[in-house]
Amino acid sequence: MMGRIKNAAWVISVKLNERALEVCRQFHAHGDALRVQLSKLSCGTQIIDCGVEAVGGLEAGRLLAECCLAGLGSVAFVPGRADVWPGPAVQVRTDQPIAACMASQYAGWEVKGDGFFAMGSGPMRAAANREKIFEAIGYSERPSVGVGVLESGKLPSAAVAMQLAEACGVAARDMLLLVAPTASHAGNVQIVARSIETTLHKLFELGFDLERVESGWGVAPLPPVAKNDLAGIGRTNDAILYGAEVVLWVRGDDESLKSIGPQVPSSSSRDYGEPFAAIFARYENDFYKIDKHLFSPAVVRLVNLDTGNSFCFGRVAPEVLKRSFGEAE
Repeated sequence: MMGRIKNAAWVISVKLNERALEVCRQFHAHGDALRVQLSKLSCGTQIIDCGVEAVGGLEAGRLLAECCLAGLGSVAFVPGRADVWPGPAVQVRTDQPIAACMASQYAGWEVKGDGFFAMGSGPMRAAANREKIFEAIGYSERPSVGVGVLESGKLPSAAVAMQLAEACGVAARDMLLLVAPTASHAGNVQIVARSIETTLHKLFELGFDLERVESGWGVAPLPPVAKNDLAGIGRTNDAILYGAEVVLWVRGDDESLKSIGPQVPSSSSRDYGEPFAAIFARYENDFYKIDKHLFSPAVVRLVNLDTGNSFCFGRVAPEVLKRSFGEAE
């Protein structure tokens, strides 16, 4: 049974797509410094290439992740844990977890058409309102502009952009699409910035009332950029599954937290323990054959704002990260 949001008290007055557009203005103002390429399709849709033909980089990835969060979360680079994976980690925090992560960041839209495929995320999802999750969270919007993030190794055509605009209820000239492959500097960052989102989605699938969640913080190691998108999918998933640590501040009773907690981290899955690329190959590269309980962070701490107690579940697995990230001996 999936969780259900009983009311939309969390919904803020400013629309998600408009908030994301404000973040996107930084790409327009500093495109050269960010090493992105800005263009416009024949239908009028704006494209911000963060890594397909453009070089992109760390800062482009950070801003790309904040666009995914509709400007309701902060993404930063912090020192990683030397005992997990040396080097930088991607930290994310939000005080609007349902809006930022479930209504915007979650990559719940498979975009297909005209020989193109991408995983779509960002606030355009709330405008399209095509996923069952929006019925559960009780929110959708009719914005004047649509902002979406596409995880793809190709730039979309005008036909794809018009398809998205129609689904979002806006004119094609009022769509803005940011694109980056998994195996790119920017794409690598924005995917690893999903530590809170994966936790919330796991709780949702377990039937937990997400209205109890008030704030979230997460951190995950930033893997080396992979040589291709398939390898990138493996490394970015492993960064979350075996290296991410998430803290959620919640309300309510302690007993329910102690009951659900052991089911939340990735270690609760029967598929836990191998690099994601090996698991993916074992299931013939079919995501839907993988145990859905695998997709969650390594460690989850639930802090009860009502009782003052906190509970920690899961464990990091640096030995799996070392295999996944290809550290040279």
